[in-house]
Amino acid sequence: MVDWSKCDAVERLPGKLSGQWVVRGTRIGVDAVLDNAADGYAPSELTGMFPGLREEDAAQIIAFAGQAANADTA
Repeated sequence: MVDWSKCDAVERLPGKLSGQWVVRGTRIGVDAVLDNAADGYAPSELTGMFPGLREEDAAQIIAFAGQAANADTA
């Protein structure tokens, strides 16, 4: 399980998206970013799919999830 509290690109607030982790300053769910990245979309493509998403935030979220997954398997 990913500890998103250590990722600067995301936040979780009770009134936003039912308390799910979202991209900081948006209502874009982290799961939506990761699901689309898993489908092969690059961070630059995700910005066109999710208005308000910055490419650097998408890249950081994807990298953070990858590092967490690698740490879980080590």
